[in-house]
Amino acid sequence: MAYTERNFKSGKQLREAFKAGESLYVFQPGPFGSKVADGDAVIEGPHYPAPHSFYVGVVVKDGMIVKVKR
Repeated sequence: MAYTERNFKSGKQLREAFKAGESLYVFQPGPFGSKVADGDAVIEGPHYPAPHSFYVGVVVKDGMIVKVKR
């Protein structure tokens, strides 16, 4: 699981930002480093400590979302 740098409140907001051409960088919190490996990932939100209310499948390359899955 990963987060975007921007704290989206819904998956719809994330999808709209991606569709609008915004650069969406991702990170993974925790003790093992913040880098998210290239390939398939799941973005969750909103950020902890708020309860997660959405999960969106994406493709990541060089720390940035390059595709949002449906």
